[in-house]
Amino acid sequence: MRTTILFGGTNKERLVSVASAQALHRALPEADLWFWSVADTVHEVSSKILLEHARPFEDEFKPGNRGVALEAALDKAKAEDRVLLLGLHGGRAENGELQAMCEMRRIPFTGSGSASSNLAFDKVAAKRFAAIAGVAAPAGITLENLDAAFAEHGKLIAKPARDGSSYGLIFVNAKQDLVAVRNAARSEEYLIEPFVSGVEATCGVLERSDGEVFSLPPIEIVPGEGTFDYTAKYLLKSTQEICPGRFSPEVSAAIMDQALRAHRALSCSGYSRTDFIISPKGPIFLETNTLPGLTAASLYPKALKVQGIEFPDFLRDQITLAVRRSRERA
Repeated sequence: MRTTILFGGTNKERLVSVASAQALHRALPEADLWFWSVADTVHEVSSKILLEHARPFEDEFKPGNRGVALEAALDKAKAEDRVLLLGLHGGRAENGELQAMCEMRRIPFTGSGSASSNLAFDKVAAKRFAAIAGVAAPAGITLENLDAAFAEHGKLIAKPARDGSSYGLIFVNAKQDLVAVRNAARSEEYLIEPFVSGVEATCGVLERSDGEVFSLPPIEIVPGEGTFDYTAKYLLKSTQEICPGRFSPEVSAAIMDQALRAHRALSCSGYSRTDFIISPKGPIFLETNTLPGLTAASLYPKALKVQGIEFPDFLRDQITLAVRRSRERA
């Protein structure tokens, strides 16, 4: 079975995806490289053109050749007995659409299945399911109650209900920010919550091909300029990501337990990463990522390293798991 790294995508996170693909390719240089462009075409690309793309977080990747429609590429993957290693993030790559297309063709792919991906991608629904599993999450606020909630809490946070990499975050600190939230909510659904003060943290969960599922060491995040948005994640060198985080043993255990509960409640497969705010009352759930970043600077690979798991070994085991899961579905 041929391994193919599929990266790119048609959404805003396609830049991060290219950086993930570079890390994946360095770990598994024998894998083929397929780039999914914003034109919804898939292009076979060389190692040279991928690795020479110097500023993936800022500049668009250009394959330099003609591609084929996404569905035709997936048909080719099926005919050539390929397993897809997904170096994709956000949009149709993470909301379950791509996964459903692969499942219909019985193409093995890494990460969670279509139903789980769709559930986790919807922050409102994910919070509801995580809460069923006993994971603490902040209450949601409707647009109709926006002014009253701001008067009550004094500070709110709003974010796209279906997006990632901290795109579109709005911190509501003043009345004029309420206007920004309402304007943003005209073009896409927004999740609005009371602002929870505390340390930012994230925790990965890993499923091995032998069936073992466990949490990785939690990571403490100290943004370089106060907010862990896209710039802080990928462009600011002053952002600190401390693994294992400087939490008490009790708080670390709670983070790991909550991450595992969220992973299971959302029926995730392979691996996931759940983000939290550590409040005085303990971890508060923010969201679960079913295809977290795998770049050289990303959080999940850092936790793997601390756990003592080499990145290539992690990838090979995920490929084994993907093939087995596909055969079980068949």
